[in-house]
Amino acid sequence: MQLLNIGMQEILIIALIVLLLFGGKKIPEMMKGMGKGVKSFKDGMNGIEDPKEGRDTPKE
Repeated sequence: MQLLNIGMQEILIIALIVLLLFGGKKIPEMMKGMGKGVKSFKDGMNGIEDPKEGRDTPKE
């Protein structure tokens, strides 16, 4: 499979294109959001729910 045969030059070109498209300030925000999404997905796969969600009674 030739698709997965990516060298260092290709990775640098892709990183440069991403940097040009999104800018230096937007990339950390995107990575933070992606990290939260991955954590939420993993928690969902393990059956762990957010304790803030699913409460019907208000906390007094």
